[in-house]
Amino acid sequence: MLKEFKEFISRGNVMDLAVGVIIGSAFTAIVTSLVKNLINPLIGIFLGKIDLSNLVFSVGDAHFKYGSFLNSVINFLIIAFVVFLLVKGMNKIMPKPAKPEAPKHASAEESLEKIVKMLEEEKQA
Repeated sequence: MLKEFKEFISRGNVMDLAVGVIIGSAFTAIVTSLVKNLINPLIGIFLGKIDLSNLVFSVGDAHFKYGSFLNSVINFLIIAFVVFLLVKGMNKIMPKPAKPEAPKHASAEESLEKIVKMLEEEKQA
């Protein structure tokens, strides 16, 4: 079992995934900081509140923190847009796979000739 684990962990794609997760975590921290420290104050200028995470409405004893939800939505949109740009950039950089040649189709005449030939061979047998 230890040998199998060693083979699994030393595969290239597992290491790529690990690096991606680590970089993704760091990137999430950067985006969270961007939203909290730069974007929220800009939105706050128009709403009159700088910290969106404090926006709450209450119904009875329940408190709905829609400001925190707005922060999360902004974070998601920024991350999704950056990932979109990365994928778009990688698609331009990476070579496109060669298109396989389309299979050569026999013409209708050739197909009929083959059928006639097979029928003639069956008659002779």
